Amino acid sequence: MTGTQRRAIRIANCSGFYGDRIAAAREMVEGGPIDVLSGDYLAELTMLILWKARQKDTSAGYAKTFLTQLEHVMGTCLDRGIRIVANAGGLNPGGLAEQIGLLARKLGLHPKVSYVDGDDLVGRLDALSAAGHDFTHLDTGRKLAEAQVEPVTANAYLGGWGIAEALAAEADIVVTGRTTDASMVVGPSAWWHGWSRTDYDAIAGAMAAGHVIECGPQATGGNYSFFDEVTDRRYPGFPIAEVEADGSSVITKHENTGGLVSAGTVTAQLLYEIAEPAYLGPDAVAHFDSLRLQEEGPHRVRISGVRGSAPSDRLKVALNYHGGYRNTMTLVLTGTQIEDKATWAERQLFELLGGKERFAEADVRLLRFDSPDAPTNEQATAHLRITVKDPDRRKVGRAFSNTTMELALGGYPGFHTTTPPSAESAFGVYWPTTVPANEVEHRVTLPDGTRRIVPHSPSEPFRELSGEPEQAPPGPRADEPVRRVPLGTLAAARSGDKGGNANVGVWTRTEEEYAWLRSQLTVEQFRALLPETAGLPVRRFELPNLRAVNFVVIGLLGDGVASATRPDPQAKGLGEYLRSRFVEVPVRLLGP
Repeated sequence: MTGTQRRAIRIANCSGFYGDRIAAAREMVEGGPIDVLSGDYLAELTMLILWKARQKDTSAGYAKTFLTQLEHVMGTCLDRGIRIVANAGGLNPGGLAEQIGLLARKLGLHPKVSYVDGDDLVGRLDALSAAGHDFTHLDTGRKLAEAQVEPVTANAYLGGWGIAEALAAEADIVVTGRTTDASMVVGPSAWWHGWSRTDYDAIAGAMAAGHVIECGPQATGGNYSFFDEVTDRRYPGFPIAEVEADGSSVITKHENTGGLVSAGTVTAQLLYEIAEPAYLGPDAVAHFDSLRLQEEGPHRVRISGVRGSAPSDRLKVALNYHGGYRNTMTLVLTGTQIEDKATWAERQLFELLGGKERFAEADVRLLRFDSPDAPTNEQATAHLRITVKDPDRRKVGRAFSNTTMELALGGYPGFHTTTPPSAESAFGVYWPTTVPANEVEHRVTLPDGTRRIVPHSPSEPFRELSGEPEQAPPGPRADEPVRRVPLGTLAAARSGDKGGNANVGVWTRTEEEYAWLRSQLTVEQFRALLPETAGLPVRRFELPNLRAVNFVVIGLLGDGVASATRPDPQAKGLGEYLRSRFVEVPVRLLGP
């Protein structure tokens, strides 16, 4: 490690997604001492949203809410020496930097602004393909040329060294395009502590801290299975990572804010949207199965011991292409004979429409909320959710939704819908792939206008995710007394999406409970508890240091959130559904 060792750098998060709490920036700046205000605004879906915005206004393509937040805090940050780092630049980081300059002049301020780009490959795809790069889909193995589509966005995931270089050039504000979420912590930490490119353990520690705080209050009690532990039910304070010179960190929040920071809330976020424990990044590979958590006091959790190794010689690339048009109508079914009514409605509607085969895709789901002898009308209802997709917008527009309404007087008894007839909407398809790092030019434009090329870190050959699930150890003794209870009686979970895949991380609070969990929750049992996973590849990974088992379900979400017809397109509730399923638990693990 190089440079003079300094105190820990305090990096605050003020955004977990484009559209998050506007007031968070001001709350983090005014709530206590921080060195860096960071924000994560980008996801796979966000890049498509920003592309659509740019079709209407070519100067757009960035997260406009960031400018609103910046107006609230820019002056205070300049006065206190707080640096601001955000990936809000999206598809147009240079344009956002220009807008920051205009905002600053309006406020009478003079910040030094820098931006990082080079991630946008959409204009180079033909040349890269001609050079022999196939852009093979990471999950299906299909080559991009075979799909015969034209991507509208293509962004490589850059690391944190461009941010570090901008901060070293005394930038007050650094905005980026598609850097990794963790780079919002890696870059400032590397600058502050003077790390070298091969300080892999330190970098991996910062990656872990960045992964924890990137989603804002999900690290401080939000979306937390054991929410009974959260005694302060005010809106959670956004998280802070205090990153030390060796890469270890303390996750905390400002005093007198809502929520909870505990080993549990940090574990939940460490498991969020990951696959194998080797967490890949452009600056290092962070081995999450090596880290340790320790509660140091109220709302203070230390992350230490993270091992790091050299990054891959390839960068992940997120492609999006226009998939066509879609429309959904939801029919309400009430009372008795729900399944008979659903069958009649489906058959009658598609006869009127000319058959299911007229559409590229038709998805019909019967969602049961009804109960016998229900005490209220609402509790006697179920929903028949019908989604159609097609390249021809006319087929799935009003021609579809208006036809649905023809069932009102000639269909099943009690017909009504949750919405009036709707128009079609365009949808995108996500395509995850990789490209050699040396094909991507990581650039930083410094406050004085100088543009520099940021070299990639020393790397190792790319290794694909293993397709072989880990095998759980033998289960409990056959003669052991058991009781059927919801899995969530002992285990917490957090689930989410990564393109078309869903991950479900499951963990327990004690070693004894974990010994049972890892023996009980095999791939076979996981499939039995979640029938929706039948026929899909399921990968299982253990993280004993977190008392956790992580599952990745390949293809559960189809072609990604923008295309998915699943009612929960990002699998946010999948973990809680898993926790609701009954399993046999040894009586010795249950309370009286």
